[in-house]
Amino acid sequence: MRTANGLSVRQEKILVYIQEFLHKNGYPPAIRDIQNDLKISSTSVVAYNLKALQEKGKIARDGKVSRGITIPKNGLTAPLTPPAPTGFTVPLLGVITAGSPLPDPEDVDADAAEKVDVPVEFASTDKVRDVYALRVRGHSMIDALIDDGDIVLLRYQPTAENGQMVAARLLDDNAVTLKKFYHEGDRIRLQPANVTMEPIFTTPDNIQIQGRVVGVIRTLV
Repeated sequence: MRTANGLSVRQEKILVYIQEFLHKNGYPPAIRDIQNDLKISSTSVVAYNLKALQEKGKIARDGKVSRGITIPKNGLTAPLTPPAPTGFTVPLLGVITAGSPLPDPEDVDADAAEKVDVPVEFASTDKVRDVYALRVRGHSMIDALIDDGDIVLLRYQPTAENGQMVAARLLDDNAVTLKKFYHEGDRIRLQPANVTMEPIFTTPDNIQIQGRVVGVIRTLV
């Protein structure tokens, strides 16, 4: 059975798979990818159909490269470049202080919140999972290159390792602050990244980690 463009059903499936793989990943699939994902009996069957697609001008291959499949473009063979990530945003849920603790930002429905476009390195569904944004107020993290007005990206998590930058709620004060976290025996040290400011000391039962900083969107002025 042949499709409208003269390909066998299997060749059509392989061609569509290659096009979708290139669009999603920015590089071509290996023969093993095609075999596994399309549940083809062997790599030799894949190779046979790739050769047929090549002879029909649907693809080109460089046999010296493991992922050497390219798609003809305007009659010339050219590899597809990775598509520019678009359409990925995270919710901006309020303001966090990088100085003295301020009251926790008002709870905001993430679906209804203002959205922030994420940098290219975060622009994938997997990387933005459980990530939210807060706008920084204050200068206590200036030596970590986070200044007043910048936006920090945080991944929801209830724990932190020493040295990680976190959003920490001080339960007794019902306040949240942006600091580096250190667990020192029977106390917690929340360390600013500003030599002119003193750390905050408290007990482990007075701290609730609300997220770890995974990125910064800087405000240029």
